[in-house]
Amino acid sequence: MRLALLIDDYMPDSTRVGAKMFHELACEFVKCGHEVVVITPGINQKNPLEKSDLDGVAVWKFNSGPIKDIGKIKRAINETMLSTRAWNAIKSELNSSFFDGIVYYSPSIFFSRLVTKLKKTCGCASYLVLRDLFPQWAVDEGLMKEGSLIEKYFRFFEKLNYKAANHIGLMSQNNLTLFNNRTDNLYQTNILRNWAAFSPFNFQDADFSYREKLNINNKTIYFYGGNIGHAQDMENLMRLARDMQSYAQAHFLFVGQGDEVELINKLAADWKLDNFTYLPSVNQEEFKHLLSEVDVGLFSLAHSHTAHNFPGKLLGYMVESLPILGSVNPGNDLLDIVREYDAGDIFINGDDKNLFEAAITYLDDEYRNNKGNNATALLHKEFTVESAAKDIVNIFSHR
Repeated sequence: MRLALLIDDYMPDSTRVGAKMFHELACEFVKCGHEVVVITPGINQKNPLEKSDLDGVAVWKFNSGPIKDIGKIKRAINETMLSTRAWNAIKSELNSSFFDGIVYYSPSIFFSRLVTKLKKTCGCASYLVLRDLFPQWAVDEGLMKEGSLIEKYFRFFEKLNYKAANHIGLMSQNNLTLFNNRTDNLYQTNILRNWAAFSPFNFQDADFSYREKLNINNKTIYFYGGNIGHAQDMENLMRLARDMQSYAQAHFLFVGQGDEVELINKLAADWKLDNFTYLPSVNQEEFKHLLSEVDVGLFSLAHSHTAHNFPGKLLGYMVESLPILGSVNPGNDLLDIVREYDAGDIFINGDDKNLFEAAITYLDDEYRNNKGNNATALLHKEFTVESAAKDIVNIFSHR
């Protein structure tokens, strides 16, 4: 099959886990004998369409304005234009049998018009990899008022996003149930877990040590990597760092970008944290390098969330055999699966006491390593890229 993969952010320039996941999926499709064309924005590029090859994957970048790390209004305008700009750039390349299937990733919610046109032109089906129930999480966080004009605007495109899909993959059973209940079972859905290719970092490839560079050589490093935003409730993890100050062996390292970077740095200063370091985003290879040098993988989801996300960052932790420590919103089945495999410790956000007590146990090397090995076993059992690719191809094949 020749497959079109649509995503709003892609390798090699992206630092985001969604881009890494989609590239690993594309490479797995190629490995299985399929042709893949990734269609993705090229920010402020010279030409309407620029083609390249990355690890055997054809990449088509259409010219677009910036859609990441900019003001909300400008981002909304540029995201709204994604489908139009993409179609204008690629339509002359297509014919009635060019693609056999379309796989598109959400977020963004603005690819529906492109998907619909591709389906009509090529006579093929589409599969939506739904990783984020937007704008619902923004409403949950109080960033958007329910019933407001802007919420109605985003809801309109959210519905178009779902309508354009022949099949929708959600990341967990609880998320699937929630989605089907909210949409009155209008759509064909299945569980498509997040995925990762198992390729641990070879430290011999590194020309320096982050531990030495940051002067934290003999510390137990509690690491958070990824989006630092409202949806994560970063103050939750900062409270943990504050509570752990009396344990000289513990150090907290946060790496990423987002709306709450200023907040975490302010809290670190206000609380005079000497066990905390923040670094801006790094590229994917440097991120893997970092993961190979740390000890515990942290994550946090805001208590107010009604959707049940599985943060993609956990996949990187599992690949490097890091135990998982963090907080989820009530009802999130991530808690159950991590506990089932004894791959870490997860609590409902707000349970600071148990989170703190669990963090202390990870100062013990043997305890920490056992949990980390279990995390890798969980990856192999539930979150392989091979399984994700096979599930999607099977759905296309049985239509």
